[in-house]
Amino acid sequence: MSTTGTGLRTALGTFGVRPLDPPEDAALLHSWVTHPKAAFWMMQDAKPEDVEREYLRIAADEHHHALLGLHDGVPAFLMETYDPVHRELTGLYEPEPGDVGMHFLVAPTGTPVHGFTRAVITAVLAHVFDDPAALRVVVEPDVSNKAVQALNEAVGFVPVREIDKPEKKALLSFCTREQFTAATGVDL
Repeated sequence: MSTTGTGLRTALGTFGVRPLDPPEDAALLHSWVTHPKAAFWMMQDAKPEDVEREYLRIAADEHHHALLGLHDGVPAFLMETYDPVHRELTGLYEPEPGDVGMHFLVAPTGTPVHGFTRAVITAVLAHVFDDPAALRVVVEPDVSNKAVQALNEAVGFVPVREIDKPEKKALLSFCTREQFTAATGVDL
């Protein structure tokens, strides 16, 4: 796997991102975030206008960003980054300079491809670490989401401790640039 200015090239294809356009992308995102496989995204009962409103809110927030992920140019995943000093984890851990919070969601499909979700999280982290100021990625998956915890560990995340967030009990985990490279072999 190698990174390029346009994304991450893998055996499964090329993964990249583009800015999210809430009015244009809301219907697509609605189909993703309300799918049963997206239960941990906590938007199961959202209406299309709720999804658009949420992503307009994120677009206006200087500490939270959403990007549409592409696989060979086709929308395939959603990624969000946030500044954990100001969003999500404020007061729940001791942030370090260069920390970047991250969420990702793979689009539901009727034809799963083995290794696809791992390729997506690898592409997401490669994109985050493409910014030299990003030194460590912070995630806080639900403690019951064992599948994403296994994926996180496969790309270099180290679980630290459980934390209580308003909406869930979460597993605080960190991944440095070095841990990511060691786990994935991606040359940053």
